[in-house]
Amino acid sequence: MTKTFNWKIVSRTYGALLLIEALFMAVPTIVAYLYGDPDGGAFAVSTLVTLIVGAIAMRVGRNAQRRVSEREGYLIVALVWIVFSLFGMLPFYLSGALTTITDSWFETMSGFSTMGATVIENVEVMSHAILLWRALCQWLGGMGIIVLSVAVLPLFGLGGMQLYAAEVTGVSYEKLSPRIASTARLLWGTYVLLTALETLLLKFFGMDLFDAVCHSMATIATGGFSTKNASLMNYGPAIQYTVAVFMLLSGINFAQLIYFMRGQPAKLYHDEETRWYVSGILVGTLVLTVGLFVYYTWISPAGWLNHLLSGNMVRGYAAHAEWAFRNALFTTCAAITSTGFASADYMLWPKLLWVFVFLMMFTGGASGSTAGGIKWVRIAIFAKNAYAEMYRRIHPNAVLPIRFNGRPLSQTVTNNVMAFMFFYMAIIIVAVFIFIACGIGPGEAFATAVSGIGNVGISLGQYGPAGNYANFPIVAKWVMTLVMLIGRLEIFTVLLLFSPVLWRK
Repeated sequence: MTKTFNWKIVSRTYGALLLIEALFMAVPTIVAYLYGDPDGGAFAVSTLVTLIVGAIAMRVGRNAQRRVSEREGYLIVALVWIVFSLFGMLPFYLSGALTTITDSWFETMSGFSTMGATVIENVEVMSHAILLWRALCQWLGGMGIIVLSVAVLPLFGLGGMQLYAAEVTGVSYEKLSPRIASTARLLWGTYVLLTALETLLLKFFGMDLFDAVCHSMATIATGGFSTKNASLMNYGPAIQYTVAVFMLLSGINFAQLIYFMRGQPAKLYHDEETRWYVSGILVGTLVLTVGLFVYYTWISPAGWLNHLLSGNMVRGYAAHAEWAFRNALFTTCAAITSTGFASADYMLWPKLLWVFVFLMMFTGGASGSTAGGIKWVRIAIFAKNAYAEMYRRIHPNAVLPIRFNGRPLSQTVTNNVMAFMFFYMAIIIVAVFIFIACGIGPGEAFATAVSGIGNVGISLGQYGPAGNYANFPIVAKWVMTLVMLIGRLEIFTVLLLFSPVLWRK
């Protein structure tokens, strides 16, 4: 027996969300007129359309009950990125910045999913309004449209517990306050604070204010959209170090960051996932630093010869060491946190190093962060379960519970992780076959599939840090947007929509 679906609450919730989107869309509309951009009219029309549709949806659901049930919650969360992208693509298409619906859809979904892959070949000719809207799409998608909505939906007479539970990624979620709306506001307060702090630092170190705002939004969202074709390759060390640090911070569980700012650093230090995550950053940075320093200082003929001819070997080696460490740290943070910024084109490095960068893209940040990827809590549980199974082969009667943060995990959690790993790889395999069928080479097909589901953005070959997706096949672009969505929603939220169990009483 099927239960009657409460379409009114869905309509009312989407109406409220579209009003929020219209509010944010109005910001680049104002910026367009301030800078004299020619696409101010396109943004004004897009804002008005989004506002009207949101108001109509609110009107349709005016008598809906306040509570959002689990079924409606999953539907709203799974489809909200599609709804937001449908309206979010309007400024790109109406302004003529992107001339096809496919490219407009791809760019918008890439923004909201925080993948950061772009179809724009020359972003530096784009207007200020377009560049700001790209950054805002990522900024909204980073923390999660739903978490934002939970903070403000009470103003519209709507509850948001089911939305928060369905959106917050990872094995578990944590309430920082007895009221879920207060938790969402704490998370967003931290999000805004980090964005503002990075903006000030980037401005202080010489970046233009507009560029600083856009890059800060993309950093904290772990998105990767830049206002420059070369990403951050042409900026100085101070700016690159600043962005690297904030990428690292954005990959940490935001709840742990809040505890740290509340004067409870022990929670952050003792959190097992944070230790796995930071260890991954340290190992990745160390491997790349050593690899870059050894290759460009001793193996590459130009390296040692230039230092020998300069007559200052010590200073030359020191400069190489700093360069190697900076690019290693930046690239590791960009890959592991799925931000996708670039301080150097790693495709020009030795093959072994860019393959290592590619492997780091699988990992992701911590659960409860804005990062994509598998997440370190799942990697840790997967590794511990693999070790336990190997130990049981030797000692069949041994009782070896899997513990995380000192507590034994239920079999349900372990099964969830194993199932997630299976579906993660299965989706990559399916995407690879489709991309190859579209004419993409096997290596690039595999790399872009991993990049898509992990919301990383950067890939290998022509889709690496110096490339873009402008020439990506049309069918592949639509498939990639689906892969982005599935990855952003952590797979199960999307798959549940196709489960009959969710739709039965």
